[in-house]
Amino acid sequence: MVNWGELPDSVLFACSLNSVRSPIAAALFDHLSGGRSRVASAGARRGKVDQFAVAVMDEIGIDISDHKPTAMADLDEAAFDLIITLSPEAHHQALEFARADSTEVEYWPVPDPTAVSGSRETILDAYRACRDQLTQQIKQRFGLGGAPHV
Repeated sequence: MVNWGELPDSVLFACSLNSVRSPIAAALFDHLSGGRSRVASAGARRGKVDQFAVAVMDEIGIDISDHKPTAMADLDEAAFDLIITLSPEAHHQALEFARADSTEVEYWPVPDPTAVSGSRETILDAYRACRDQLTQQIKQRFGLGGAPHV
């Protein structure tokens, strides 16, 4: 069991397409934890790299431009101590994924910034809000005090 404030040995962040929320969360977790845990991201389905996600992470000095979207079906479910899901679709799949072993699953509902339309700045603001929400949740859940410079 991964207690609040403790770092797991390995964590998987999962969302619908592995193109926005989960790669942002994985990169933030890796940065904030100083690489002390193995971290990965995946989607219920495999999407494409999202350039708005790359842009908002670049704003805080974290490069995710080489991210390769992965589907949860392509992973070994026993390889993670904790799976944090960021969308209902990913949560359902993670529960099935972890059924046969002792992997813990947590659901963090995080709004999908791709649902926002409007000007480029409006869209970027939605992605920043997603990034900032994930930063706060990761810091709180794992007791990590440092933050990327925003």
